[in-house]
Amino acid sequence: MTPNPANILSASRRTDIPGFYMDWFMEHIRIGSFEIKNPYNRIVKKIEVSIESIHSIVFWSKNYEIFIHSRAGEKLRRLGFNLYFNFTINSESALLEPGVLPLSQRLNQLESLSSLFGAENIAWRFDPVCFYKTEPDGCEKNNLSDFALISEKASGLGIKKCVTSFLDIYPKIHKRLQYLSRKKTIPLIFTNPCLEKKLQVLQWMEKHLSQLNMHLSLCCEKELASHPDTGSTILENACVDGNLLKANFGGLPETKRDYGQRSKQGCRCTRSIDIGSYDEHPCFHNCIFCYAAPDIDKRLKKDET
Repeated sequence: MTPNPANILSASRRTDIPGFYMDWFMEHIRIGSFEIKNPYNRIVKKIEVSIESIHSIVFWSKNYEIFIHSRAGEKLRRLGFNLYFNFTINSESALLEPGVLPLSQRLNQLESLSSLFGAENIAWRFDPVCFYKTEPDGCEKNNLSDFALISEKASGLGIKKCVTSFLDIYPKIHKRLQYLSRKKTIPLIFTNPCLEKKLQVLQWMEKHLSQLNMHLSLCCEKELASHPDTGSTILENACVDGNLLKANFGGLPETKRDYGQRSKQGCRCTRSIDIGSYDEHPCFHNCIFCYAAPDIDKRLKKDET
């Protein structure tokens, strides 16, 4: 009889657990379970956590400093957990990502993670690519200024994959910008470039990466991925990839596709259990383009009441 595949724990698409909630995370690892509230139907489910039930933990973060200095990764690995890291490192921008550490510190973290856990277990995310103006009639800008520098550092460490997407300007982002405008904090207008311009950016990124023996993957960009001008070397990404985790660590992880994610937009992720919470784990990076729940949104809600 074939054994059931082990679950993959995602920590987390909904917030930055390595950056802000590692004490909470490690305490629940010690307890052996998490209680997860579904963000849509609000039903709470208890998730048992053991090396028998969990094949791998996939972390998502813009700041692994606490994770590294607390030696959380080494502790988890000694317990028998396999670890994979999605590390978002964008160009330095106090405007777009006001709570994120200086780029030099983030690159040092990338080097530490690679040394401790292996470059093959790290995906560098340059995500999202943003186009914006700081004045209504001003010049269009973007956040690609440090892409070459970051890619050269990642390549030097042996990291092979860069994952990217273009900013989706959801209503909650418009609402956030309106709030900041009322507070006279940030004069910012996001723009949505045409398909041709996005293709030009991807081709530029891929050309640079190929010279470094790296490749470019797309997160939830189905239209771009299927366009003939994208080329055959730019692939759709699975940010949680059971087949990759199986190749890297062996064993029997879940490998079925997660159709509960943005599959219609091109998400290729494997089923996983996300243990983050929009309500209980606000993110203090306060990225202006965030799709999740930055702490600034709590202030926005208070301002409305």
